[in-house]
Amino acid sequence: MRFLLIYPIFCSLFILSCRKKQEIPAQKNVSVSVDAMVLQSESFLNTIEVSGNIIANEYVQLKPETAGRITSLNIPEGSMVQKGTLLATLFNDDLHAQLEKINAQVIIAQQSEQRLKTLFDKNGVSRQEYDNALNTVQSLSADINVVKAQIQKTKITAPFTGIVGLRNVSVGAYVSPNDVITTIQETGQLKVDFVIPESYAGAIKKNSEVEVKADASDKIFAATVIAIEPQINTTTRNMKVRAILKEKNLSLQPGAFAKVLINTTDKNNTSFVVPSNAIIPDSRGSTIVLIKNGKAKFQLVETGSRKNTWVQITSGVEKNDTVAINGILYLKPDAAVQIKEMKTPAELGYQN
Repeated sequence: MRFLLIYPIFCSLFILSCRKKQEIPAQKNVSVSVDAMVLQSESFLNTIEVSGNIIANEYVQLKPETAGRITSLNIPEGSMVQKGTLLATLFNDDLHAQLEKINAQVIIAQQSEQRLKTLFDKNGVSRQEYDNALNTVQSLSADINVVKAQIQKTKITAPFTGIVGLRNVSVGAYVSPNDVITTIQETGQLKVDFVIPESYAGAIKKNSEVEVKADASDKIFAATVIAIEPQINTTTRNMKVRAILKEKNLSLQPGAFAKVLINTTDKNNTSFVVPSNAIIPDSRGSTIVLIKNGKAKFQLVETGSRKNTWVQITSGVEKNDTVAINGILYLKPDAAVQIKEMKTPAELGYQN
């Protein structure tokens, strides 16, 4: 009786186990639907952004060449002055008095030299006496030039046409060559100084084009590299670069913070690009899933630069390879794959 009860149960379990074994091969044939793209050479423009500072085309701190008391000031703060404009004068009355004295001595010496010249021509005096008189005239003339140069040092003039800054002194103040009277800068043409990492040193050259963004303006300004520091800083491993903005008479202020955009890509270089979600990171590097003959093939690749949601592939793939761009987490090596839709980089939003 017990056997009659157990036998039907055993038969049922045997039939169910056979059915499950038959279902397993059927599951292996189920394909995974994915979107894909065909690899084509694309121009991959890699842009880096570095910090910079806007500077004036010309800038100088005006300091006196000699110590003295200021007797006059002509510093129109914040205004334009022309080259050569007299901005400040130090006390120089003593030098003017000395100049007048020497001028009087020169007149007397010249008269004496003329008399001795007449006598020398008639053999009335010796050659030495005449030469002494001539040397006196020449020496006094040289003294005049020395005093004039000293007087000129008491005058502070604009070295170029530009905008004068704030004055730091008043009439009557005693100043030395270390004291800054005011500043002057030429802002009709602006420059930008910035540094780039050593790894990008070969990507920028003289006459290279860069773009400049300043917080004070929403506009992007074009600039041209005019000079590159010939030596890399051994502490920061950076290289200093200077560019000049093409537009003139801008509203930007020298000293303003700026962001400089530099294209570091070789224009003649093209490569493959894939969306970042098509990359599978692992301990060996980066892997993508190629679709060949309806099967998933996991391929180790080398990646380059990144731009937004796109990654540059530098090796490991070939032109016209088909790459799965979504659903890759559901794929296993040699799994059956069904392409739901083929996409192009442009359709996926790629812009070089």
